[in-house]
Amino acid sequence: MSVYCDSSALVKLYADEAGADAVRRLSNLVVSGLARVEVPAALWRKHRLGELSAEDAGVLVEEFEWDWFGEPERELGFGVLGVTADILDEAARSVARHPLRAFDAVQLASALVTRTADPSLTTFACFDEALTAAAVAEGFTVLR
Repeated sequence: MSVYCDSSALVKLYADEAGADAVRRLSNLVVSGLARVEVPAALWRKHRLGELSAEDAGVLVEEFEWDWFGEPERELGFGVLGVTADILDEAARSVARHPLRAFDAVQLASALVTRTADPSLTTFACFDEALTAAAVAEGFTVLR
């Protein structure tokens, strides 16, 4: 079974945060192409806030990139969804139903479009309150 994983959950694979253990037990992760920017941005933000040293942030970003690009010696990889016109159209519709920021709407739309193609995708890993509420309203089981 695949699990849609938004960037707030994906960051927990690398940074020690509340909920990290639950996310690290997941497999078959499906993620939006937005994560390519959102995850490194979140890790570098942790450095700017004094939560990580520059060296630690750099190492974590490197580990994320190994997973993103499918480094052979790493076991974790992602099913990456491109940001397509269908996803953007669904995101534009979803902001009428849910009070989401633009990128969160794209995350939700990515999960919705994927679930249409693969109805077994019923779990959404997320640690953002507004996005969690929207995912629950759309019928996902949310891991948080």
